[in-house]
Amino acid sequence: MTIPVQQITGVVLAGGRGSRMGGVDKGLQLFEGKPLALHSLERLRPQVGQIMVNANRHQADYAAWGAPVWADELPDYAGPLAGFLTALGHCATPYLVTAPCDTPHFPHDLVLRLAQAMLESDSVIAMPSTPETDADGNTRWFKQPVFCLIRQDLRADLEQFTASGGRKIDAWAARHQTAIVPFTDAQAFFNINTLAELQAAAP
Repeated sequence: MTIPVQQITGVVLAGGRGSRMGGVDKGLQLFEGKPLALHSLERLRPQVGQIMVNANRHQADYAAWGAPVWADELPDYAGPLAGFLTALGHCATPYLVTAPCDTPHFPHDLVLRLAQAMLESDSVIAMPSTPETDADGNTRWFKQPVFCLIRQDLRADLEQFTASGGRKIDAWAARHQTAIVPFTDAQAFFNINTLAELQAAAP
């Protein structure tokens, strides 16, 4: 039991300030020979029926990759939820899945597993979680909320949440039935936040 791919639109979120990278457009920084956001786009595209990019700068560069590009509806780089809101407004399918531009190796079966969990739990949002083991051997699981499968009809609720000043994905998701889906390969969700991390992650 799963959601047909044709019913899911994907969005690559590349609308941030890049503050921790000194203000550069993070999605356009090269990793393994091509822009970070292009890695995410190419990894997400086979998992969805339609795809788009959320970007607030250099939109022509992103558009050259063959996907529609939309800027945030909210002003002042309001964070990932601004990208969620914008993408939901341009989503013509019943479901939207989000992926950040700075996690180039997320799983090839991400959308399939989120969709299965959403249906099995009768949820309206699904997001992954990954394990982290401390020095004492204790394992804790952490949500990866920028990766979300969302029902498109939640747009009005998200619009209300952001209009009231809400900016945290977890806080918004907590208002709804949400499936938390375990992925054991935490490294697949490693995200690149700084230029030093970008250089360290290069082979």
